Amino acid sequence: MYIRKKYRMRDMIRWTRREIRFFIVFALIVAILHDLFGLTWLQLPWTPIAMIGTAVAFLVGFQSNAAYGRIWEARKIWGGIVNDSRSFAIMLM
Repeated sequence: MYIRKKYRMRDMIRWTRREIRFFIVFALIVAILHDLFGLTWLQLPWTPIAMIGTAVAFLVGFQSNAAYGRIWEARKIWGGIVNDSRSFAIMLM
């Protein structure tokens, strides 16, 4: 049986605190370099970011559908096993 364990936000932050600190410091450095020192080569165009986001959305959608298909097939097989075992138990009685 699949039981989903729920984690609190505090636990998630505690587990990823190094990465959070790294990305905050990195973002601050880039923002300071861009705003205070005028380094405009740090700018990114929106078109590639939007294309990558769209591709990732399609990829996640297809993987989600494939996972759902596997789960549904497993449920059908498990239902068949349960029905067959019930039938077998009835025949033994």
